[in-house]
Amino acid sequence: MAGRLITGGVVRPITRWGAPVLHRPQQPVVDYDDRLRALVADMTATMYAAEGVGLAACQIGVDLSVFVFDCPDEAGVRHQGVVCNPVLRVSTGKDRTLDDGEEGCLSLPGAFVTCARPTYAIVEGYDAGGTPVTWEGDGLLARCLQHETDHCHGTVFGDRLSTRARKRLFKEAAQSSPDFPETWPA
Repeated sequence: MAGRLITGGVVRPITRWGAPVLHRPQQPVVDYDDRLRALVADMTATMYAAEGVGLAACQIGVDLSVFVFDCPDEAGVRHQGVVCNPVLRVSTGKDRTLDDGEEGCLSLPGAFVTCARPTYAIVEGYDAGGTPVTWEGDGLLARCLQHETDHCHGTVFGDRLSTRARKRLFKEAAQSSPDFPETWPA
């Protein structure tokens, strides 16, 4: 199951910023069963319908520490997978290099601002069958792994922004809101 997304799910509406489930640490996955696989299939369908590169369970209102992703690295190599109970590692000290790229969130659709993130990330956890997995990468993949792990830990990327950048983000989201009804992308 490692490296594969589960397909055949149902597209669900994406939970918006401000919903309590997005702002608290998620419950750990303890049962690697058909219910989890069905959830992962729905998350995958929703991520693709929203044209995202990653989606955490809390983004469809489910309080569970799991995310899916389908994202290229710096070289353009596509990586896709499922991570339950993610643990993130990034470089620190003199080995740490930051990328000031733009970032957005499907829970605040249509808005993007720069957000400094380490250029390389490693995430360890389990796939939907309970097998240990490790994902690592650079570029957009590193940003995605960090962003989705943050969701599992109750952090939205706006928490990492300055007050000015956060205001700009919410202003851009408000301008885009007519394009993203509450049922989007379902």
